[in-house]
Amino acid sequence: MEALVKLSFYCFAASSISLGAAALSYIAFSVGRVRVQRTTLATTTGATVTASRAQFGPSSQAAGRFGTLLASFGAFFAFLAVLLRTIAAERVPLSNMYEFSLTFVFAISLVYLVFERMYGIRQLGSIVLSIAFLMTVYIWSLSPALREVDPLIPALQARPIMTAHVSSAIFAYATFAVSFAAAIMFLIANRWRVSWLPSPDLLDDIAFNAVTIGFPLLSLVLILGSIWAHDAWGVYWSWDPKETAALFTWLVYAVYLHTRTLRGWRGQRSAVILLFGFGAVMFTYYGNYFFGGLHAYGGV
Repeated sequence: MEALVKLSFYCFAASSISLGAAALSYIAFSVGRVRVQRTTLATTTGATVTASRAQFGPSSQAAGRFGTLLASFGAFFAFLAVLLRTIAAERVPLSNMYEFSLTFVFAISLVYLVFERMYGIRQLGSIVLSIAFLMTVYIWSLSPALREVDPLIPALQARPIMTAHVSSAIFAYATFAVSFAAAIMFLIANRWRVSWLPSPDLLDDIAFNAVTIGFPLLSLVLILGSIWAHDAWGVYWSWDPKETAALFTWLVYAVYLHTRTLRGWRGQRSAVILLFGFGAVMFTYYGNYFFGGLHAYGGV
């Protein structure tokens, strides 16, 4: 078992490097590059003057393709890290912040690649893969003791519902990361009209489609969490800080869907809600550090 745990960590290290390089490639692809144009002019006296002008233009397509290749490597190695730890622990690795974050790295990489394949655009990778890489940095900062496979505490021994509950949260957060990236890219493309970025309308649609996947998953998180809480703690709802934060996050995305589908909100107002929503996601993710509560057994 110890050998599998170490091999899982080595795969995570390989995934970290791949995702960091992928993020840089996507950023280079999205930002573009500066081309210097020089023009030689002849004066009336017969002398020549050379003028230079910097022109901002799209980057090479090779940077985008390289980013996709590296992102695929990152997702593959993250999958191996999760798989090997699953075999070693004889359960899906979801019991503490190291395992949860490791699985989240795989989920966000996979979800991004699916959206890239669906829509054929790579610019979102500059944001989504940067989030994935920053998550690997966070994992590196965690105590090495969390990398060990320990027996589950009684509250976590309801494996089927724990797996469904936590996995739903992971993939919900991953899709919300895509909607967050699309919202940021929308605000940039809508304001500066950068020709090589996706159109604002397409980015708005991507953000909406991502939320329509993530919102039902987050709803499932709350439902399964209530059932699990009743079994573990004897109550369906205890206003635990993480429960409350998750409910608040659900309400933010409910407002987004309501205003977009029934009120006709699109564009900038919807994008701002998505930025606020992902901020709520991050607060839910890391809220244990600040408020403790019944969910504080996750290794924080």
